[in-house]
Amino acid sequence: MDLQAYFDRIGYSGPSEPAFATLDAVMRAHVAAIPFESLDVQLGNRTSPDLSFVFDKLVTQRRGGWCYENNGLLGWALGEMGFDVRRVSAGVMRVVRGDAALGNHLTLIVTIDGGEWLVDAGFGGTQAAPIPFAAGEYDHAPFVLTLAETGDGFWRFAERFGDGDPFSFDFTPGTADEALFARQCATLQDDPESIFVQNLVVQQRQGERHLTLRGRVLMERGANDESKRLIADADDLVTVLRERFGLDVPGIAALWPKICARHEALFAPESAALS
Repeated sequence: MDLQAYFDRIGYSGPSEPAFATLDAVMRAHVAAIPFESLDVQLGNRTSPDLSFVFDKLVTQRRGGWCYENNGLLGWALGEMGFDVRRVSAGVMRVVRGDAALGNHLTLIVTIDGGEWLVDAGFGGTQAAPIPFAAGEYDHAPFVLTLAETGDGFWRFAERFGDGDPFSFDFTPGTADEALFARQCATLQDDPESIFVQNLVVQQRQGERHLTLRGRVLMERGANDESKRLIADADDLVTVLRERFGLDVPGIAALWPKICARHEALFAPESAALS
C-alpha cells in the first residue's frame, strides 16, 4: 500500500499537505478516476473492506468499487497525508428501510482547522467535492445535494436530479461500527434481496455529467438533459465498461444471460421503451 501508487491511479500530482485545497483536489481526482461498481458480486468474487484487499483491487488492478472500497481507500490515503479522518456508519435509504439499513454505507468526515467536511466518493459519484458538515444545499451538477438534520439524532445526505425523488443516506457523526460494516458487507453480497445481487450496477461522475449502468440500461445525465440506451449484447457490455468507465472486465460477458434475465425481471417496461 503505497501513497504514490494511489496518486498515480487517480492522476494526482499536487501537494500533499493536509489543507482544504489538497482535500478538494484529491477527492475530485478520485471521483473522476475510480468508478462506483459492484461487478464482483455479479461475478461471484468475494469482496472485503480490508484495506490491503481494497488497495490491490482499486489501485493495482485498476478496478472500481462500492462505498466500503472507494471511501475506505480515500480515507486511508487522506490519513496517510496527515488529515484527521473519521469513518462513519450510514444507512442508505433509512428513510424507507429503517435502522436495518445502518452500516450498509461508509462515509467520511474530515476535520481541518476545527471545521468538519463530509467527504463521500462512494455514493455513486453524486458528490463532486467536500461539503461542509452543516445544514445546506449544494449544486454539484447534475445533482442538487442537501444535508440536513432529521430530528431524531441523525443527519441526512440526499441527492436529487431534476424533479426526481431524492436518494439518501442517514448517519450520526460518531465513529463507525466496524463490526456492523463487516456484517452488512457480507449481507449485500449474499442476500437475494440486495440490489447488488439482483442487478449489475456501475456509476461514475465525469465532470458535470454522470453515467449509470444498471442492468442493460446506460443512462447519461447532464445539468439539463438525460439520455438512455439499451446495451445490445455481451460484446457491447464489455466495450461500454472499458470505454465509458475505464473498467477492463471481459469476464462479465459470461454473465450476459443472467444480466438479461435480471434486467427483464426488474425493468421490463423500461426495456420495451428503449428497444
